[in-house]
Amino acid sequence: MEDRLTPGLYLECSTLDAAEYAATRIDPTLALPHVTRATWWSNAYPNRPDLPRRLPEFATLGVYELDDANAFAPPATPDGTLGLHFARTPRPGQGQMYGRRTVGLSVVLISPKDPARAQELRDWGDFVHISYIASVGIPGFTMITPYENTSGGEPRFLHFYEFDDADAGSEATFKRMTPLIAERYGAPGTPTYDSWALHPQLRIEYVNSFDLVGERTP
Repeated sequence: MEDRLTPGLYLECSTLDAAEYAATRIDPTLALPHVTRATWWSNAYPNRPDLPRRLPEFATLGVYELDDANAFAPPATPDGTLGLHFARTPRPGQGQMYGRRTVGLSVVLISPKDPARAQELRDWGDFVHISYIASVGIPGFTMITPYENTSGGEPRFLHFYEFDDADAGSEATFKRMTPLIAERYGAPGTPTYDSWALHPQLRIEYVNSFDLVGERTP
């Protein structure tokens, strides 16, 4: 992603390893209208035990940047691949780019427990959760950009975290977050920390870290 405003993302969550995924999926998907760039990423912490999930685990993440989220038509996917289509929310991403390449991601997929209360969850995500993370200046963290499922279905929201610390890797960068939040806002169990970490409408669908494998443009 780096230093661009991207109207939409199409993600593919694949059980194929990175080499096989790249050989079979990148070129056909990159050739679709409105796809401007493809990157593919390896799962840095398969079957992580520390966070809940509702989506099945996968080995490789394909990220396709879109110049028009609404005009893009997602392709059919093979067995073992889940396609997810997102558009940028009206509110901007938070953080700062430092001129370095994005080499790691944290992909956070969440939904409201009650779809009618999705805006409450979105407000918490923008004004509390992401805002607190951006405010503490975590080394290696750059932009955090919110997206919404174009279908209105689940997972409803994507929080797309970009990392630029190639030496540490995505998972080590991700693990810097909670200690710095606790240092600034209070330890787990305190009201401020707990209000950052959780919301009554929060349902975590999937969270994990990914390391860059390759990239391609049309």
